[in-house]
Amino acid sequence: MATEDKNRATAAAILPLVGGAANVSSIAHCMTRLRLGLRDRSLVDDEALKAVPAVMGVVEDDTYQIVLGPGTVARVTPEFERLVEEGRASAPEPVPASAVPDASGPAPVSAQELAAQGAAIKAQQKAKNATPFKLFLRRIANIFVPLIPALIGCGIIAGLNGLLVNLGWLPSVTPALAAMASGFMALIAVFVGYNTAKEFGGTPILGGAVAAIIVFPGVANIDAFGQTLAPGQGGVLGALGAAVLAVYVEKWCRRWVPEALDVLVTPTLTVLISGLVTIFGLMYVAGEVSSAIGTFADWLLSTGGAGAGFLLGGFFLPLVMLGLHQALIPIHTTLIEQQGFTVLLPILAMAGAGQVGAAAAVYLRLPRNESIRKTIKSAMPAGLLGVGEPLIYGVSLPLGRPFVTACVGGAFGGGFVGLFNQLGDSVGSTAIGPSGWALFPLLDGNHGLGTTIAIYAGGLLVGYVAGFVATYFFGFSKALLEEFNVSQEPAPSTVAATGRPAAGTGTGDSAAKEPAGV
Repeated sequence: MATEDKNRATAAAILPLVGGAANVSSIAHCMTRLRLGLRDRSLVDDEALKAVPAVMGVVEDDTYQIVLGPGTVARVTPEFERLVEEGRASAPEPVPASAVPDASGPAPVSAQELAAQGAAIKAQQKAKNATPFKLFLRRIANIFVPLIPALIGCGIIAGLNGLLVNLGWLPSVTPALAAMASGFMALIAVFVGYNTAKEFGGTPILGGAVAAIIVFPGVANIDAFGQTLAPGQGGVLGALGAAVLAVYVEKWCRRWVPEALDVLVTPTLTVLISGLVTIFGLMYVAGEVSSAIGTFADWLLSTGGAGAGFLLGGFFLPLVMLGLHQALIPIHTTLIEQQGFTVLLPILAMAGAGQVGAAAAVYLRLPRNESIRKTIKSAMPAGLLGVGEPLIYGVSLPLGRPFVTACVGGAFGGGFVGLFNQLGDSVGSTAIGPSGWALFPLLDGNHGLGTTIAIYAGGLLVGYVAGFVATYFFGFSKALLEEFNVSQEPAPSTVAATGRPAAGTGTGDSAAKEPAGV
């Protein structure tokens, strides 16, 4: 089957299982997930969706998220969008299942169905009670996530160029590679401004126009706060602030400027007012904040590297659960913009290594549970490449305690990488997004590529071993081991969509929480 036919077949298999085209209110995707806004959650068949070959799992957060993996999701999403557009014209509005009368009387509800209903209610309540801070972080993620493919592509080209320069190969080609790698980063503020205005409800091109002031070489002729401005001063943080300001100025103009003059006055005032504030305020303030972020990151890892790495690696998965990991995206981007790489990502990637080690231990501890072992075997290659959702949602999180021991593995791996940072060997990534083995092409540091790769590989090994040992010896209570180490027991992936196991598994409420991905 041709690739396009395969992707369209996947989209066609998913669409009826989420209630059809009329039930889809919004479509988006990130690095690994198809994110859908749904009108009626009860029309979704979670179990059938997870049975679709290309689907690695499902997650319910502010949107309904179908995990397809990197690469696949970018190809399936356009096909899905086309099918939705084709189906909306003829599809009837979805009717909630609760609104359909049943003349035969109420059907019996199983424990699994009851758990699923409870999880759906809990998710709806969670959406209603979303805090302003978490909603703000989601907006920040929506601004930066679309930039990740370009960051990855340019980061890999930068790594290749650095290797060729160090080896003295192809001197006539390396300047061209340097231009390809650096061009996007030189103008990243413009893209941030464009996405920011789009996310906050303004005209995207006006947000980009105001943010472009930051990278314009002519700002070097301007003095502000007794200093001469530098092109790029304030970076992505300045662009973010400038575009948000532009949105508010634009909305204010729309309320007060007569319609006959709107097309001339509103864009002019938006760029003029926001531009002046950016030049004579935001660029300086954002520049100071950006410098402080870089200084703090260097200080943190140079003075308390092992301890800081231990905490960052150990608590990253819980941060994902709470949705707080999104706050790190602009920090990563700022460090890449300043130093050429982010020293935080290789440490945080150790959480995935702990997850892989924990899954391997679960595989050995449950020799008679073929369903769980099959889930682990199918999800392990993706886990090694940094796609952790299948192992998290299908294995460790539903089991409960192995999720905690996976965090222990991540802590030790993070401590290992952090220790070398403390000793002066900085290990960083030139882009954000990948982790696991997929991060190797993006690695960079201050003591040569060989040293950087060796330290990162050592951290992965430590994370694998620590996660395995912690899970093998402490990941199961006696009762839990007896409960799951039978061939008839369903795999945790069959209940992962509900966010909690079926009644009687004894995993407790701690397994009911699901991480919200990027």
